[in-house]
Amino acid sequence: MKPWTTILFCASMCLQAQAGESVVEAVEVFEAMDVFQLEYASDPQVSPDGKRVVYVRKSNDVMTDKTNSAIWIVDSGGDNHRPLVSGDGSYTAPRWSHDGLKLAYLAADSGSTQVQVLWLGQASSSASLTNLRKKPSALSWSPDGKWLAFIMSVPKKVNKLAKVRKKPEGAKWSAPARVIDTVRYQFDGRGIVEPEFSHVFLLRADGGTPRQLTRGDFNHRGPLCWSPDSERILFSANRHPDWQLQTIESDIYAVVRDSAMLVQLTDTPGAETAPCYSPDGKTISFLKTENKPVAYRNSRVSVMNSDGSMPRNLTGELDASAKNLYWAAGEIYFQFEQRAMTKVASVDLRSRITIRTEDLGGTTLGRPYLSGSYHVSPDGIIVYTRGSPDRPADVAILRRGRAQTAKMLTDLNGDLLGHKRLGSVHEINYLSSFDQQKIQGWYLTPPDFDPDKKYPLILEIHGGPHSAYGANFSAEMQLMAAAGYVVFFDNYRGSTSYGEAFALLLQYKYASVEDFADHMSGVDAMLELGFVDAENLFIAGGSAGGIGTAYAIGLTDRFNAAVAAKPVINWISKTLTADSSVSQIRHQFPGYPWEHLEHFWQRSPLSLVGKVTTPTMLLTGEADRRTPISETEQYYQALKLLGTEAVMVRIPDSYHGIAGRPSRLITKVDHILAWFDRYTKKPLFQF
Repeated sequence: MKPWTTILFCASMCLQAQAGESVVEAVEVFEAMDVFQLEYASDPQVSPDGKRVVYVRKSNDVMTDKTNSAIWIVDSGGDNHRPLVSGDGSYTAPRWSHDGLKLAYLAADSGSTQVQVLWLGQASSSASLTNLRKKPSALSWSPDGKWLAFIMSVPKKVNKLAKVRKKPEGAKWSAPARVIDTVRYQFDGRGIVEPEFSHVFLLRADGGTPRQLTRGDFNHRGPLCWSPDSERILFSANRHPDWQLQTIESDIYAVVRDSAMLVQLTDTPGAETAPCYSPDGKTISFLKTENKPVAYRNSRVSVMNSDGSMPRNLTGELDASAKNLYWAAGEIYFQFEQRAMTKVASVDLRSRITIRTEDLGGTTLGRPYLSGSYHVSPDGIIVYTRGSPDRPADVAILRRGRAQTAKMLTDLNGDLLGHKRLGSVHEINYLSSFDQQKIQGWYLTPPDFDPDKKYPLILEIHGGPHSAYGANFSAEMQLMAAAGYVVFFDNYRGSTSYGEAFALLLQYKYASVEDFADHMSGVDAMLELGFVDAENLFIAGGSAGGIGTAYAIGLTDRFNAAVAAKPVINWISKTLTADSSVSQIRHQFPGYPWEHLEHFWQRSPLSLVGKVTTPTMLLTGEADRRTPISETEQYYQALKLLGTEAVMVRIPDSYHGIAGRPSRLITKVDHILAWFDRYTKKPLFQF
């Protein structure tokens, strides 16, 4: 608060007090350090009888700069909300046994992640069942309650290429050479990895030594699903000899519990994933994705007989991609996105679809991406993460067959955000100047917004590009709005939730003048509203949004300043140095870079750098393997050589998710706002 406004505020309070009026403390805006106070719910699981709900409660620790995970429980009516498993570690993936008497979960509280089980009752007790070296995933109870299955990676034994020389006693030599011979040798978040393959393991529910059920140099994927008789486990895998060079390709297998015999149930081109037996064991549901060399395809809910015969698609009429399948009340429940909303629906075996709820979200704190998860009881009670423009995810419950709204079971941020003046989210729809394509967008107005005033505007571009924003809570954008900016964000062509055709409008065209037109038409639509200052326009985005930002400033000088976070600058170099090379070359480009050099160059913002005059900040994690920091370095060096104002902000030890820790989210926004403030044109007369 400026000195003269402080004096006026105090004077106003004194006059009110003298007049006998009650003085109410001013409500504060959302501030950077509030990020550490935010919480959200994830992975809700309803008990088989529908009477209790467990979920993972995420919170940020200001002292360790980490996001902690605890497991909480609440009655389905909203009572008895309490922690179930908490402490200094991370507790995730709670899964009810079929009788509802036990809860399995993953505990990372001693330097490693182990499978633990909590016996529920009047005298609850828990025990760790494993002593694993690798992190398990995809926990699944057998229906008889005697077994747990999970996925875990197993290192591959690697033969040395050259003999290791024996060093003299006491000698200090450098680290030995690392020999790599696999196609996929790096992963963002993990770096360069030693060869390992994920396999299905079996564990007795009362403890013991896990038994590996699958073998071979292949990756076996969850979720895992047991047959009703607890004899077989379903999973998906690509066990083709050249699997490392294949994309969107996997089949469904069953492994016999006692003999470890593998039974292959599908062998058609494309990906069959997420298999699960119906309650009677006669039918298997799964997701089917066609293996076409395009950047986006819908995943369809499909079924087949338990022996793999008679596969058929149930959601072919729905132009959306499904995920998270559950059998309940004689139907298959699934999650999908439609027009920037995340929904849950059910489909019966006659392909009749019923929408159950459409307000999932709130599990991405930084930016307003579509998100959320749900679970359903055997008789159709749905629990899910419910988000809103002014709240991260809480837990909601919706009972089947009742004309009622969902009941909120938690209010995790009311104590913090209920006492803050937040920016407000507004929807805006407009036509792109390129081809009159309809584009959906939103804008966030500052607290105490006055439509008769003029505000600076930030265009914020989402990543992907095959992802989507929505009217969801965003800590980053709330901080920008609190700083006095109107924040505009759109779902430009290529975004998901608008069908396959819309997503494929950018096939072989990212980045291009087409998505650029979508953004600029949105800026023009915002200017027409009358409260945006045309002299103070800014642009920012991360990942694909960073690409869009860098491409845009090569085509226009309308923006005062730009921030390109973790961008791709040169598709020729990026495609051959990132962890996503195989997928991107096959689906996003017409062929290899050396075969289509001109096409790769045309898509690269570096091809336009000679035209850039906009002051530009580059912001990238130094350990990024998805859009390597070498991309940032190329653009930064080019801008400096051209004499264009530029800074490079490097986030130490950070991978692609540069806002993955609370302090990094704050750092990201602080640097963006500081850069934009430097290039804000101040009014001629300022008091």
